[in-house]
Amino acid sequence: MEIFNATNLVYILGGFIKTIEISVLSIICSIVVGTVLALIKSYGPRPLRWLVSAYIELFRCTPNLLWILFIYFTVQGIDIFISTLAFTLFTSAVMAEIVRAGLNAVPAGQFEAAQSQGFGFFATMRYIILPQTFRIITPALFGQCTTVIKDSSYLSGINVAEFMYTTNVVMAHAVSLDQVLMLYGFVFALYFALNFGISLLVRRYQRKVAAA
Repeated sequence: MEIFNATNLVYILGGFIKTIEISVLSIICSIVVGTVLALIKSYGPRPLRWLVSAYIELFRCTPNLLWILFIYFTVQGIDIFISTLAFTLFTSAVMAEIVRAGLNAVPAGQFEAAQSQGFGFFATMRYIILPQTFRIITPALFGQCTTVIKDSSYLSGINVAEFMYTTNVVMAHAVSLDQVLMLYGFVFALYFALNFGISLLVRRYQRKVAAA
């Protein structure tokens, strides 16, 4: 039996595409939510800062798989929604700390300069502080993106038809060790190509910033 026939390849690559879809949606949502959390923790009223700090510590100090299982058993919905929600809840806590580190790296003089020009808080954040923040934290954000892509393999445990799940389904029909190793090699190659491509983009970005 040829394990890499057209039907199996289409099925496995369908899982790879779903992995990318879930990862992209989770990353976008996590950056948005994480930025809001970072702003609240840095500049919000004290009660909200406490709540955000509790949220961040709760998710940073517990495993992602725990929350994937929790969402799976408590939330009804299609698999891509459940997966994105679980990853967003967890990854937003990490993104919040990354963004907050970037906010702290922006010189205080930038705030003073903005105020002297009549900028309010939101205008200062939108036009001056956040653009600089994201320029500083871009390498860390891309690093977290690769983590989300790799951790998406946890979703196979809740029967989401992502890359590892579809590969395991095909692997169940393998009749020799060679076929199993070929499938694992294929998974390795695609994960590596995707994440290494992201790493190359980060390096290119860093060189561009250094040359500017």
